[in-house]
Amino acid sequence: MNSDTLKGQWHQVKGEIKNQWGKLTDDDISSIEGNGEKLVGKLQERYGYAKDRAQQEFDNFKSAAQDFANDTDTSATKH
Repeated sequence: MNSDTLKGQWHQVKGEIKNQWGKLTDDDISSIEGNGEKLVGKLQERYGYAKDRAQQEFDNFKSAAQDFANDTDTSATKH
């Protein structure tokens, strides 16, 4: 999932972001608007993460989301 994909799928993934990082408020989620850099900044702010740690958390989330999307696409084509 790249930054454009995050913006394009924002309505679908913002619930997952809220589940992943429960300290993010609804206002935080609204202000992020699908921008990965803003999400990293909010993770730093809410969790006290260093920038590298916040970026790693975001990268792990993107990777897991991409893996899920790929699995969904693969299973959809098997039917």
